[in-house]
Amino acid sequence: MKYIFNRYNALLLRRPLITNMITTGLLVGGGDALAQFFFPNNDNNNLEQQPFDYLRNLRAIIYGSLIFAPIGDKWYKFLNTKVVWTRNAQKPQYQRSMSTLLRVMVDQLVFAPFIGIPLYYSSMTILENRQPFLDNIIDKFNTSWWITLKSNWLVWPLFQFFNFYLLPVQFRLLAVNIISIGWNTYLSYVMHSQK
Repeated sequence: MKYIFNRYNALLLRRPLITNMITTGLLVGGGDALAQFFFPNNDNNNLEQQPFDYLRNLRAIIYGSLIFAPIGDKWYKFLNTKVVWTRNAQKPQYQRSMSTLLRVMVDQLVFAPFIGIPLYYSSMTILENRQPFLDNIIDKFNTSWWITLKSNWLVWPLFQFFNFYLLPVQFRLLAVNIISIGWNTYLSYVMHSQK
């Protein structure tokens, strides 16, 4: 296990974006696979067990790799460098705690509601070719945005506090991706439960 971690760390230092893209794609795809396995009958009108949808899983991998990972990579670097508590700078521990709290607030009050959740539902609607796109995106927001955001606030703030406080910036997206296996299972379930 130590070898894998060291190898991953070396890749992360040498090629951070590519490493994050591959990791995120695989873990988002894993979340979708779990959603298909545990919640195979998302369509209330169809009680038959559905076969595994490989194209749906591929779309999840594409979303994770090509859409979310580059944004997430930049987002965590932005939070780390630009969202900093500067009052009482002579007290480093206080400044670190307040900077962490501020990062969590920005992440949860800006990124989650206005970037992360809308990006997921919009991207998946387009990748699934649900036309007319705008009507379907608006419908998904109307039916799922608020409940997803409330669920997000139950899961992420505490985790993100520890993530921002304890982990170096290069490992934050990986930590989020690991916890996101469950979160992506939930998102995939919500995305496909009300077509």
